[in-house]
Amino acid sequence: MPTAPEARRAPRRARPSAPAESFVSRNIVLHAERHPVKRPPDEVRSALARGQAGATAREQSGGKGNGTMAGTEEKAPALFMGIDGGGSTCRARLRDGAGAVLGEAVGGSANVYLDFAGALAAVRDCIGATLAAAGLQSDAGGRLRVGLGLAGVSSPAIAAEVAAALPGFAEVRVSNDAVTACLGAHGGADGGLVIAGTGSAGLALVGGREIVVGGRGFVLGDDGSGARIGLDAWRRALRAHDGLEPHTPFTRSLMARFGDDPAAVIRWGLAARSADYGAEAPACFAAAAGGDAVALSIVRGAAASLAELVAAVRRLGADRICLVGGGASAVRPYLPAAVADALAPPHADARDGAVLLAGGRLP
Repeated sequence: MPTAPEARRAPRRARPSAPAESFVSRNIVLHAERHPVKRPPDEVRSALARGQAGATAREQSGGKGNGTMAGTEEKAPALFMGIDGGGSTCRARLRDGAGAVLGEAVGGSANVYLDFAGALAAVRDCIGATLAAAGLQSDAGGRLRVGLGLAGVSSPAIAAEVAAALPGFAEVRVSNDAVTACLGAHGGADGGLVIAGTGSAGLALVGGREIVVGGRGFVLGDDGSGARIGLDAWRRALRAHDGLEPHTPFTRSLMARFGDDPAAVIRWGLAARSADYGAEAPACFAAAAGGDAVALSIVRGAAASLAELVAAVRRLGADRICLVGGGASAVRPYLPAAVADALAPPHADARDGAVLLAGGRLP
């Protein structure tokens, strides 16, 4: 049975939401403030000291920008770390100057709008774990160039605040996770992207312009996302409990987790965040695959919303469009055939897009 998630989280840090127009005709791979590079940040050194292993430690549980961060002279070849932070996980990959993978790690949620302090903690943990996975010493931070694509980075001010919170590296570049996902999907070239993850958004990188469609967050948008699928599932379960529509095996299974007590569902739901709702999406897809009527209608509705994003991105001039995110493969069979057939396979993932953002290269 799910537990109230707020009990284990720091209070949400409220921040204003930037309007969509802030993305249009503006480079949102944002300039990072300058910091002297003297040693790795305390969080990285302490993470290494604790022996946080790389990927296994966590698996168990647009434009390229021109921001610079001047530092002391590097005495060893630069390293490039790409970090993709979304509503459910934070994933990092470290490459050397030739593009070879040196280490990877996975951490917790890194949505800076929902929980700024928690997102930064997840990023720091991921950096430390990735360096440890690569077998690097603590002084590697001074030659590390970091590219971050984080959910919730919706303005230059937020990006600068994130960069300022990560001193001690050779360079830090910050952008929205949709931008780094698009950079990875098209290898840094022009193209379009639709993200079907915990949240959802569309992005076109065309002629040096970055234009976002959707991505308004869990409350006001994110149609077709895992979080919306989970929310719709619980809404339908409660409606069935009240006799407003027929029960199905899927809705009964949801209510059974709370002892068929709608008050318990409401208590959980009021404290739940987008990642908590998104965790329900796999069960909905599984039920849909088995023919459950409610689950099918929810998944088909999500697919229709994502198809609308694909069409909107194409109208913005993106000829090559990729569908990415944790729900991409599950939702693809429910897309209209013409939409699914027109989608292109991604060249690389969002972590590699963040590596490109940092100034690195792919093999």
